[in-house]
This record gives sequence, C-alpha cells and structure tokens, in this order.
Amino acid sequence: MAERIATTDDPPSAESSPEAEPRFAQLKVLWSFVRPHRRKLLLGLVLALFGSALELANPMVVKLVLDTLSDGGGLAVPIALLLGLFAVGAVLGVYHWILLGTVAEKVVLDARTSLVRRYFRAALVPLSRRPTGELVTRATSDTVLLREAASSSVISLINGGVLLVGTLVMMAVLDLVLVSVTAGAVLVVTVLFLALMPALARAQEKAQNSLGLMGGVLDGALRAIRTVKVSRAEERLGDKILEHARESAEHGVRAVRREAVAWTIAFSGVQLAIIAILGFGALRVASGDIGVSTLIAFLLYAFTLLTPVMELSQSVSTLQSGIAAAKRIREVEAIPLEPAAEAPAVPPGPGPAVGGHAAPGRGDAPEALLELRGVTARYAPGAAPALTAVDLVIPRRGHTAIVGPSGAGKTTVLSLLLRFLEPEGGELRVGGTPYRELTPEQVRAHFAYVEQDTPVIPGTLRENLLFSRPDATEEEILRVIGDVRLADKVEALAEGLDTPLDATAFSGGQRQRVALARALLRSPDVLLLDEATSQVDAITEAAITESVRRHAAGNAVVTVAHRLSTVIHADRIILMEDGGVRAQGTHTELLERDTLYRDLVSALHIAEVEAEVPEPTAAG
Repeated sequence: MAERIATTDDPPSAESSPEAEPRFAQLKVLWSFVRPHRRKLLLGLVLALFGSALELANPMVVKLVLDTLSDGGGLAVPIALLLGLFAVGAVLGVYHWILLGTVAEKVVLDARTSLVRRYFRAALVPLSRRPTGELVTRATSDTVLLREAASSSVISLINGGVLLVGTLVMMAVLDLVLVSVTAGAVLVVTVLFLALMPALARAQEKAQNSLGLMGGVLDGALRAIRTVKVSRAEERLGDKILEHARESAEHGVRAVRREAVAWTIAFSGVQLAIIAILGFGALRVASGDIGVSTLIAFLLYAFTLLTPVMELSQSVSTLQSGIAAAKRIREVEAIPLEPAAEAPAVPPGPGPAVGGHAAPGRGDAPEALLELRGVTARYAPGAAPALTAVDLVIPRRGHTAIVGPSGAGKTTVLSLLLRFLEPEGGELRVGGTPYRELTPEQVRAHFAYVEQDTPVIPGTLRENLLFSRPDATEEEILRVIGDVRLADKVEALAEGLDTPLDATAFSGGQRQRVALARALLRSPDVLLLDEATSQVDAITEAAITESVRRHAAGNAVVTVAHRLSTVIHADRIILMEDGGVRAQGTHTELLERDTLYRDLVSALHIAEVEAEVPEPTAAG
C-alpha cells in the first residue's frame, strides 16, 4: 500500500523539456493520439500524394503545350489534359480537406473525452494537488494545439517531403545542371531550418506551461473573489496572474520570432534558387543546351517547389506545438486512477457483531456497519501520519459524532471511509467486507456526503436535489425540502425547483441545506456530515438536527463537527487527538472523564446549556 501511495505522488516525468527525450519518443506521444484514426489518415495521405502527382504533371503538360505550339500542332489535346488535371485535383482537394478536418475534430474529441474521464475517475489526492484552472487548460487550449498536429501536419509532413523529392526528380529529368543549383539551395534551407526547430519547440512548450499556471491561479482567485475584493488585493493578485500571462506572451513571441526566421529562410532560399535558375537557364538556352520550353517547365517546377518547402515549414512548426500539447495531455492522463477491487467483489452483507458503545435506550449494541482496524494513513510519502493505528466501529444505526481540535484527523477519517484516501496500513470494512475487495463505487453506494464547503453542482435546484437519486418523486423532493426548512425559499422563487442554483440566488446556509436535502433524499446506509450546519442559524439548525435524528433511527449518521452544540445528543461521540482516538462515549460521559473534551466544551460555552436540554429519546 505504501508503494502505491508513493507512486501516486511521484512528480510526472513529462515536465521535462523537449530535448530531454529522443525525437522518436516525442513523436511516439503524438502517434498515440493518431493511432486510432490511422486508416483515415492513410487514405488522406494517399489523396495528398495523388494530388501531388497531379501537381508534378502540370509543368510537363505546359511543356507539351509549348512544344506542340512550336511544332505547329493542335492544342486541343494538351488543353483538355490541363483542364482534366485541374478538375480532378479540385475534387480530390475538397474531399481531402473534409477528411482531414473530420479526423482532426475526432482527435480533439478523443483527447478531451480521455481527459474528462480521467479527471472524474482519478484518485482524489493527486488530482486535488493540481490547480483546477490548469486542468481546464489542458482540456481546452492544449487539445486545440493537438488538432492540426495530429492530423493534417502529419500528412503534410509526409506529402511535403514526397512532393519535394518528386519535384527535384522531375527537375533532374529536365536538366541535371539546373537541378544541382536547386538542390544546393534546398540543402542550405533545410539545414538552417532544422537548426531553429529545437528552440522553437522549447519556446512553445514554455508558453503553454505559463498559460496553464495562469489558468490555475485565475481559477482560484475567481473562486475567492469576495475575499480578494475585501482584502483590496485586486491589483496585487491581478499582477500575479498577469505575470504568468506575460511569461506566456514572452515565450510566444520568442516562438514567433524563430518561426518567422524559419519561414523567411525557407521562402528566401526558394526565391534565390529561382533567380539562380533563371540566370543559369538563360545561359543554357542561349548556348542551345536546352530549349525555351524546358526552361519554362523548370521554372514552373521551381515555383512548385515553394509549396513543399512552405508545407514542410508549417508542418514542422505545427508538429512542435502539437508534441508539446500531447505531452501535457498525457502528463495529466498519468494521474493514477482510483484502485480497483483486489479480489472478486463480494456484495456487502451483514458482518459479525462488534462490540462498541450502545445507543442510549437501545439495549445491546447493534452490529457494526463500518470498521477501521489499526488504520494508518498519510497524504504523501514521508509526510507525518494523519492517522496512526486507529480502531473505530460505526454501528448500523445511530448517530456517531467525531470531534477534536484542528488537525486531529477527523476529516481524514471521512476521506478513508469514502475511499478518497487509501490507508498505508490496517484495514477498513463495510458490512464485514474489506474495502480492498470492493471498488470505490461499491463502497460509496453506502454513503451520502454533505461537504463543509457545499459546492454548487451546475444546474437547477431540482437537478441538484436529484443528483444522487435521479428517480426520486416530486413528493419525496418536497418532503426533504420541508425537513431542511427550504420550502418557503422554494415557493418564493419564480421558477421554483427549476431555478438555477448559484451563489447569487442562494446564500451559503441555503446551499448547505440543499446539500443536506440531496443527501437525505438518497436515504443512504450512512449519512456523512462534515460541518453540515456551520452556516445556518439556530432555528434551522434545530430543524436539521431533528431530520438527522430521524435518519439515525434506522441508519447510521457520522458527523464531523467543531460546533459541539450540533452533536451533544449524538448516541456516541468519538474524541480524536493527534491522529488517534483519545476517548469515546456520550456527551455526559466525556464531560465527566476527559479534560480535553471539557476544554473544548468550555471554549464554546455550552456546558451550562446541556443541563437545560432534555435527554435524547430512543430515536437518537
């Protein structure tokens, strides 16, 4: 288990610079996106090569027209041939364009699908270490860069190379002297161009990395916009975010400069070659070594040479951007998934009775639903343990509260129960079945969870309530809304349950009640509450507490709380300290025998309240 945790937190190797990997390895990353579409890309390549063949045939047909004209022959056949080549080339070009465009969109869709599914199936701890904005950037801008690189640029690179070689071959057929001049110019252009590529790739990758960092900071800042404004930190935080934007722009400008130099070299090299061909060609025509039609055809091939040279230049540049994007996407996809069951899944069933504190007025202790046996957990290799050798039993019914000072390990217990965190040692069981024999989905089927921050799920109030139980009836929805004192609020809304749920329409306390209603609607085996009443008023808290008590009469409720007023009537209170269980019992028992619990109670000034509150009923 320790090895698995260590693996999830290892820094990803994909952050290395492009030169740290062999060129073949970089292309292999890009090929992993192309592979599923290789047949359509092969068809696209065939069409591109056929189009190049037509392009190579044009100058020869022009030469045929000129030779026919000089010999006094008819032009009908050569002109018809030229028109035929043009028509076929146009049709193939349209189909080729549509084919590659379709493949490009499918490549982007596949990459985004893979990323989104990875995000939602990833282990929570390593995923939460990455800024949300950066993860969004990978699924948006990085996949756009991947679009051309994984489709048309691959085809263009191959086709451009073939067209370049084919053009030089056809030039050689016409005149070996002139083709040697052309080949020399192409060689110089190629060497200079390739020398600029590594620096271009580095600049493009750094620009994307800075953009991802900017997205991460911006996302966090917008989430805390109220705090930012009250702290008068708009300018400071804006400058910090824009610093990443400036870094991205600087690297982008460097990439543009190198790309501009590369393109200028390529274009100028071909232009100089054409000038040289014109000069040497005129001398060879004057000396009678070649005819005028041959020189014209050769010049047409020289102009044709612009196409593959520019195509290769553009393709290599796009390919570099695509490789950088592909590496960043694959790096995120390396986030480990949640663990699978290590043995054939066993349906949860009744487990053996485990001793523990009985609920007041219940007689014998109910059998255990959840067990922690000697559990040790930490959030990162080498970090201090968040829990150390914890033994804990949660019965099938009743209200169990977990309290303690900050850092005691309360939230870690919830993370382990929900399998957001894997234990380093020990074992967890649900219904007598070890967690390791169940998938996370099977474990979580027992739970409903109300988070402390109660994040809003995008959608309407109805969609939020039905999120955990889509088949709930209208009557059931209205019942839980009434239980958490939201009925008046819903009736006041113009769109009722179909009102979009956002921070402007609902206060923090109301969103917290929506989260609790969603959890109660599911009627889970275990209701987990993480400070579920921290943002509500005393009257609403009393109503919520009553709802929780009713649920605890037939199911388990586990509450993590700092406000002890919400848990003093729990069937059992577990007091944690420094990653271990210090004591457990009822409020009265702990108040009598544990100094830390007395200190917590006295700090909240509720000791005297207990004497005035009636004893809890058998329902909890």
